[in-house]
Amino acid sequence: MNLHEYQAKELLKKYNVPVQEGIACGAVHEVEEAYRQIKTQFGSSFAVVKAQIHAGGRGKGKIKETGMNGVKVGKSLEEISDFARQILGGTLVTLQTGPSGRVVHKVLVAQDMYYEGPSERKEFYLSVLLDRARGQNVIMYSTEGGVNIEDVAHNTPEKIFKEWVHPSGGLQAFQARKIAFNLGLTGNSFKNCVRFVTNLYNAYVGLDCSMLEINPLFKAADEKIVAVDCKMNLDENALMRHPDLSAMRDVTEEDPTEVEAGQYNLNFVKLDGNVGCMVNGAGLAMATMDMIKLSGGEPANFLDVGGGANSEQVTHAFEILLSDKNVKAVLINIFGGILRVDTLATGVVEAARKTQIKLPIVLRLEGTNVEQGREILKQSGLNFIVAETMKDAAEKVVAAAKA
Repeated sequence: MNLHEYQAKELLKKYNVPVQEGIACGAVHEVEEAYRQIKTQFGSSFAVVKAQIHAGGRGKGKIKETGMNGVKVGKSLEEISDFARQILGGTLVTLQTGPSGRVVHKVLVAQDMYYEGPSERKEFYLSVLLDRARGQNVIMYSTEGGVNIEDVAHNTPEKIFKEWVHPSGGLQAFQARKIAFNLGLTGNSFKNCVRFVTNLYNAYVGLDCSMLEINPLFKAADEKIVAVDCKMNLDENALMRHPDLSAMRDVTEEDPTEVEAGQYNLNFVKLDGNVGCMVNGAGLAMATMDMIKLSGGEPANFLDVGGGANSEQVTHAFEILLSDKNVKAVLINIFGGILRVDTLATGVVEAARKTQIKLPIVLRLEGTNVEQGREILKQSGLNFIVAETMKDAAEKVVAAAKA
């Protein structure tokens, strides 16, 4: 589950991670009041307006309707209000959103970190994530912060450092010092960085994150180390331990069909192809999509109805799948174990009649009560295409989609 920047920063503060202070706002009058508070608290007329969407590259992104960047620095109430007016409610397009963009419902009015001071200011990159190959968490960091880290990794990979953390021992003090040293820090900034890295890792583990990225990690003029931006992904499988975090979910940032599927305990991910897939079991679903690709087609979705789906769930799954206008043909690949084939067949027939589907439907059915299931399909009077093997099913559905 993704969080907004302002949500992630509030959580980091509970772990004593220094962050760029700010106030989330959903309307221009709230922005104006937030600016007054920021100006009073930090004694500077400068403040930053940051669009809040689940995507990176906001500073370089543009609001479709106004051409405004997603992140703007202002030095007066008038400027801040104008920026907010042009960002709120607009559609922000970045490299990560694609051309459709995301509607901005909130902005973060934040303190200006680039104030003058006795020492040099610097931007770094720091993230914590799981290295599945090693089975360990890894801290990735670089002296090249505030830019696209993908470009740094591609063009100058030697500037990307990695520190793996053993799961039984946790982050060691010498590892935090090593990170601060490799970033070229000394004196108070070195000590502050060690504390920052330690507390950030504690937040990553304590919140059950799957990814926690700080870019830029900022060394301020007064030697403080601060998270200016934060991207936080939470492991959805661990949300049962964090009901308070579950409440922070913003469904407006998610695909509506994926949200609807979740309400029926269906695992659905929208893709860009034209062959709709309904399968029971994640492994079989992945194999089905691979077979469609090998047959020259493109899957339109990942849809796992699960091993224990009932007729109602199958009907809802079918409706969700068919709501995608790009779908030209449907492949239903079911191995009946816990989910009996006759149960699935009943759900498919009900959904096909309810939606008055005109698209070709290819079925490959095996397992418990398969003969009863095939008889239900036969007696339905609907025009289903039956396949014997996965290869046969994939070839038939790809041909149907192209036709």
